[in-house]
Amino acid sequence: MALQAGIVGLPNVGKSTLFNAVSNSAKAQASNYRFCTIDPNVGLVDVPDERLNKLAELVVPNRVVPTQIEIVDIAGLVRGASRGEGLGNKFLGNIREVDAIIHVIRCFEDENILRDEGAINPISDKEIIDTELQFKDLESVEKKLSRTEKMAKTDPKAKAELEVLQRCKAHLEQGKNIRELEISKEDMSAIADLFLLTIKPVLYVANVDEASMHTGNKFSQMLIDGVKGEGAQVIVMNNNIEAQIAEMEAGEDQQMFMDEYGMKEPALNRLIQSAYKLLNLATYFTAGVQEVRAWTIGIGWKAPQAASVIHTDFEKGFIKAEVISYSDFVQYGSEAACRDVGKLRIEGKEYIVKDGDIMHFRFNV
Repeated sequence: MALQAGIVGLPNVGKSTLFNAVSNSAKAQASNYRFCTIDPNVGLVDVPDERLNKLAELVVPNRVVPTQIEIVDIAGLVRGASRGEGLGNKFLGNIREVDAIIHVIRCFEDENILRDEGAINPISDKEIIDTELQFKDLESVEKKLSRTEKMAKTDPKAKAELEVLQRCKAHLEQGKNIRELEISKEDMSAIADLFLLTIKPVLYVANVDEASMHTGNKFSQMLIDGVKGEGAQVIVMNNNIEAQIAEMEAGEDQQMFMDEYGMKEPALNRLIQSAYKLLNLATYFTAGVQEVRAWTIGIGWKAPQAASVIHTDFEKGFIKAEVISYSDFVQYGSEAACRDVGKLRIEGKEYIVKDGDIMHFRFNV
């Protein structure tokens, strides 16, 4: 599943530093991430998962394969991007292609790092990008609305679409994002072809100074308070520290560095795990001597669909799935032991896969 989370932000907020921290983590085999360059600004990033490590300890396989998501470093935005200012068209076009947004916001003071927007204000910074995305969405909605108005006079379906478009237009004109507007699954079809920017889920990164990396500061608190109504998560971190950790090739050096700063793990762990959840993704595992592997699926997928991520033939010829819960596997220590105590279940085509399931598929093509 090539789902993408795009990193966005104003100039000089630490956006590129964050992306570089992710990319540099490829250098260390002992690191929690593997980074594989696809394009100059796109990378495949391993999703940290302690469950995978625990399964590997129990099974002792020949190799361990984590699941991944794509992280995209999107060109910086300036005020007026929706009118083509700066790299506006490229920026907005790239956001349209990703599935979720990681919005980096400057929450530190440093007179040596230039800033065009005056005093540090995370809320106004957030609103600049929100406004540009809203302007672009409003343009898209208005274009379709003008076409739909004519058809709505004779077509009941077009009339229903018109009502949805009018709601979206009014919402955007109030300076609000479409993701905050309650739209039923049925009504979503009216705007699905517009690929609206403000409908995408957002994860905020408050890039703080070193002294505030554990506690946050007044700026990060402003951001947290300011996005409460969105139900969005805010991750507080120091992007420079994360980049330094990622540059270290030896796991021992990384641990010593983190100990010095009182860190249990890189904040990148939380960021990548949160981005994964933001995309409505779940993980199931296959566990054998040859390989212990994590597989990405969408939340709510049924067993045959989950099997298809291994190979399409698995879905076509699906017969049944052998399933062990993660907690049972860890408790009893192996597939054989789980089978002996009746903790291995046989599930059919309607089984909805749960996050953490250990699965083996039987199929016939």
